[in-house]
Amino acid sequence: MLYYIFKYLEEQFQLTGASLFGFISFRAAMAMIFSLLISTLYGKKIIKYLTKKQVGETIRDLGLEGQKEKTGTPTMGGIIIILATLIPVLLFAKLENIYIIILITTTIWMGIIGFLDDYLKKFKNNKDGLKGKFKVLGQIGLGIIVGLTFYFNNDVTIKEKPTAQQSVKIKSNQDLFEYYKTTPEVKSTKTTIPFFKHNEFDYTDLITWIHPSLAKYGWLIFIIAVILIITAVSNGANLTDGIDGLAAGTSVIIVLTLGIFAWVSGNIIFSDYLNIMYIPNVEEISIYIAAFVGALIGFLWYNTYPAQVFMGDTGSLTIGGIIAVIAIAVRKEWLIPLLCGIFLAENLSVILQVSYFKYTKKRFGVGKRILKMSPLHHHYQKVGIHESKIVTRFWIVGILLAILTIITLKVR
Repeated sequence: MLYYIFKYLEEQFQLTGASLFGFISFRAAMAMIFSLLISTLYGKKIIKYLTKKQVGETIRDLGLEGQKEKTGTPTMGGIIIILATLIPVLLFAKLENIYIIILITTTIWMGIIGFLDDYLKKFKNNKDGLKGKFKVLGQIGLGIIVGLTFYFNNDVTIKEKPTAQQSVKIKSNQDLFEYYKTTPEVKSTKTTIPFFKHNEFDYTDLITWIHPSLAKYGWLIFIIAVILIITAVSNGANLTDGIDGLAAGTSVIIVLTLGIFAWVSGNIIFSDYLNIMYIPNVEEISIYIAAFVGALIGFLWYNTYPAQVFMGDTGSLTIGGIIAVIAIAVRKEWLIPLLCGIFLAENLSVILQVSYFKYTKKRFGVGKRILKMSPLHHHYQKVGIHESKIVTRFWIVGILLAILTIITLKVR
């Protein structure tokens, strides 16, 4: 909104300083500052409101240290993250940008699903909240919307890299700009795959090996992939939200890394240097990412041990959905298993624990466990490690995974 106002002032009145809003770096910085202020200053008021409405967490007795003290802590704090993200985005982003539109849609869509789950738990005394099948249907619905939009919308495009012959003629940045200026944007289901010299992979290749005519059904493969990614990442974020500061802190690391990918993918020079695909207009996501990071950091002010508020499913499902959609938008979704390694470990710990328990009970009559408790962070609590130390160590692992993910841009 402010972007359009200052653009008008610059064009009509040559207002000094108005041109700053044309720079993504300036708007991203402003978006982060605004989101931090909203999440810290107004976050406290939201926490007081939630406390007044007695929206407190009901803690199941799992025999974990410090568990009883958490009873009554306000939940549904994901509202803070959502508001602190959307308000700066509406102020500083180009709202006609398709990537911004789909991210706003994702935030609201997943926020509603998470809110309904928390609402049923707290106000309708339904301890299970929204049934799992409805959550999955919501995630599938979002996956279909995102997949169809990214596949069919004419603003979601890439520009093909120069061929070997064309590269010989490109001797300066001016030549490079001229090449991309004259090269048409193309619709494509290509994405980035790590550790390969030719690091691009086309989803249609999964079926065209059967017969080339099947390429017209490539959009179905793409949408199925999008659904699986959104469902897996949002559930992973949900499972990770089990101890103070873990989900929010881990997400900051992941989102900042995706912000780097968005920046370089939308920059002609950096994308060429790193030999990754150039995605026109995707750099605008940097505004959204900056606001999102500011909102998460501001939320951590109140969520670190001992937490004054929990994000609830309102926050965790939304966070996972946003991360998944950003990764798909910058065409780095195949890096998710590495970048979101914490989410993956939490997911796998639950799957393995449940599967092994059922297998041993069926075969031996007595169910056995691999871990003392799942998800994984609860296992370490059972071992006797304090939750603040677990969170810090998970953050360190998350930073290591983020660095490895960035390195994959050059390691092939």
